[in-house]
Amino acid sequence: MSQIMKNSRLLMMLVIALGVLTGCDTFLGTKEAKPLPGKRISILTQQRSIEPDASALGHKIVLPAPVPNEDWPQAGGYANHAMHHMRVGKALQERWNISIGQGSSDEERLMAQPIVAEDRLYTMDSETVISAFNIKNGDEIWSSEITPKEEDDDLINGGLAYENGKVFATTGFGQVVALEAKSGKVLWRRNVGAPMRSAPTARGNRVFAITVTNKLFALHGQTGAVLWTHSGIEEVTNLLGGGSPAVDSGVVVAPYSSGELVALKVENGQELWADSLSGVRRGSASTTLSTIRGRPIIDRGIVFAISNGGQFAAINLRTGRRIWERPIGGIESPWIAGEYLFVLSNNTDLIALGRLNGRIYWVTALPKWEDPEDREGKITWTGPILASDRLIVAGSTGEAMSLSPYNGRTLGKVDMPDGVTISPIVAKDSLLFLSEDAELVSYR
Repeated sequence: MSQIMKNSRLLMMLVIALGVLTGCDTFLGTKEAKPLPGKRISILTQQRSIEPDASALGHKIVLPAPVPNEDWPQAGGYANHAMHHMRVGKALQERWNISIGQGSSDEERLMAQPIVAEDRLYTMDSETVISAFNIKNGDEIWSSEITPKEEDDDLINGGLAYENGKVFATTGFGQVVALEAKSGKVLWRRNVGAPMRSAPTARGNRVFAITVTNKLFALHGQTGAVLWTHSGIEEVTNLLGGGSPAVDSGVVVAPYSSGELVALKVENGQELWADSLSGVRRGSASTTLSTIRGRPIIDRGIVFAISNGGQFAAINLRTGRRIWERPIGGIESPWIAGEYLFVLSNNTDLIALGRLNGRIYWVTALPKWEDPEDREGKITWTGPILASDRLIVAGSTGEAMSLSPYNGRTLGKVDMPDGVTISPIVAKDSLLFLSEDAELVSYR
C-alpha cells in the first residue's frame, strides 16, 4: 500500500471518529448524543464532477425564514411545485410508523408520493389501494381498491392529488379516478387510453395527467369530462416514473419523456411555447436519456426544469426564452427557496445554484456506492426538500441524511425501515418518509 493511500485512510478514520464524537439524536443534527446504528459511508470517497463557480467563492447564502406548511395536496406539494422553506420541529422524533399496504416487488413498484389535506394523509400502494389516515396518529380512516375487475396483471401506477374534497389518482390501467375524500367512494373514472406513471396535478377544478405515450389530458374535476388534450413526441420506452405538470398563472407546463417541455393555456390547451431539454430539436428522434422525470417548478414567472439528458434550465413562463442553462442532468425534482435552487444530479451531487443566474455556489458529493472500493451496490437518492434550515435526502440503502443548505455539509443521518425512492414530504410540522416496503414513518 502506498504512503498516499495510507494517509488517505488515516484521514478517513479521523473524520469518521470525529463524526462519532459529534453524533446527533436526530438526523436534523439538533442535539449531541450517541450515533445511530447502521453502516456509515464516507462522502470523502466520492469524486465531484461539478465544481462551484469561481465567482461564487465567498458568497453567503441567505434563505427566507421557515414557515408552517399545513397541507401537501399533491406530488411536489402545490400545483406550482414551489414550496420554499418549510418549518418542522426543532428536535424531530419518530411519532408513528404504519404500513400503507403492498410495497415494491419485482413486478410492482411503489410510485405515489403521499399527500396531506385537511388533517388527513392519503396514500396509494403498489396494488392501487388508496387509503386515508389520521395525520396525527396514523390511524386508518378508510381504504379503497380501485383496480377494475377485469384487470389481473401487475401494473405500475402514477400518483395522487387532492382538490375540493376529492382525491384524484392516475393509474397503470389507463384510468384517472376521482374519489370522495371523506369516504373513499369512487365518484368517476375516465379512460385515457394508456397507462400513467406520474401523479396528476389539480388546480382550478381541472385535473392534468400525462400518459406514458406523452399525451396530456385536461379533465373537469367534477365530472371527469375531457376538456382538451395535447400530444408530445411519443417514446417507445422511457424511464420508470415521470414528472407531474406544473400549473400557475393560467399556464400548465408539461414535462414529457422525450425531453420536451411545453407551456399551454390552462383554459383551452393553446400552446404558448415549447422547448427541449434533450439536446435534440423538437420533431426529431430522441432517446430515453432525454426524459424529464423530475417535476418542473413555476416560481415568480420562471420555469425551472431538469432532464436526464443533462440540461437544467430556467425559462421565462410567458415567452419561453431561456434565462440560463447548466449542463446538469438529473431525474429528481429541483427545490426552490428564496433566490436559490437545490438539485440532485445523476452523479449523486447535491448542488446549490442561484435562481436568477444559475451560478453554482456549492457542491456536495453524496455516497455513490455501498462498497466504494469495489464500486458495487450503486446508491440512488431522492429529494431534496428544505425544512427548518436542513436539506433532507433519502436513499436506496435505507438511510436519510440532512445537510446544510448554506454550505452542503452533512448534519445528521437516520435509518429508515427500508430503501427510500420517493421524496419525503412536510405537513403539520411533521416530516414523513415512505419506504420501499410501504412503511410510512412520521417524525414530529
